[in-house]
Amino acid sequence: MTTEHHDNIRKDVRQAYTEAITRSSGSGCASRCCTSASTSPGAEQIGYSKADLDEVPVDAASSSFGCGNPLAFAGVEEGHIVVDLGSGAGLDLLLAARSVGPTGRVIGIDMTDAMIETARANIAQAGAANVEVRKGIIEQMPVDDDSADWVISNCVINLSPEKDRVFAEIYRVLKPGGTMQVSDIVAQDLPEWARDRTDVFTACVGGAISEAEYLEGLRAAGLVDAEVTERVVLDNAQIKAVLDSQELPISVSGGERIIDSLAGKIVSVKVRASKPANQ
Repeated sequence: MTTEHHDNIRKDVRQAYTEAITRSSGSGCASRCCTSASTSPGAEQIGYSKADLDEVPVDAASSSFGCGNPLAFAGVEEGHIVVDLGSGAGLDLLLAARSVGPTGRVIGIDMTDAMIETARANIAQAGAANVEVRKGIIEQMPVDDDSADWVISNCVINLSPEKDRVFAEIYRVLKPGGTMQVSDIVAQDLPEWARDRTDVFTACVGGAISEAEYLEGLRAAGLVDAEVTERVVLDNAQIKAVLDSQELPISVSGGERIIDSLAGKIVSVKVRASKPANQ
């Protein structure tokens, strides 16, 4: 793929998430990909506790577009520095800020102006002085080398057209012994039509790579102990919710065949890996 093609993909993603945050209806890929079509999308359905959500502004939770809680069971401690890739409206930033305390620091990275504006408003409302959001792309993070104890991300890396660069950047910004823990979507043997459609890409499906490719990409970047710690295969109702949200033709003749062609191929995962301590 060319640089122009990569830039066009980022433009499409930026536009899709600008529209999503403007609607503020939880219609991003997290809520779409990983909640049942019979329920209302929301952060509580993808791994956040009610106690977590009670601690943050309502807008940060209702505008969450992730596919899991990357901080669940993470060992984030007071004084740590956390970098959140594609920080969106700021839900994970604020939860991380609570864990790292006043001596720690949380840095969000996002390329969408509307998301950054919303996140900064939520941060100000929460009074979180230890959080900042920087504009940038996750393939070239505005973060110093060897500076982060944790890198987290919530259903964002699948949207990158250059995942090898993202993995290399994660390695670069982590301190020796630092850890990444992300929630994301992986996919295996997708039909070509799903790879080729922009709306399927921005729904966190078309750009997803396989679990094996994901882990190999992390290892190739120099990270160790790469593993999938949680795995949920999306059922047909969840796949239908994804396609409905992008107005794909699933309610017309042949719609069930479209869903069946994706059955068993789209998986919500939590992935963890570390930078070697002796680096």
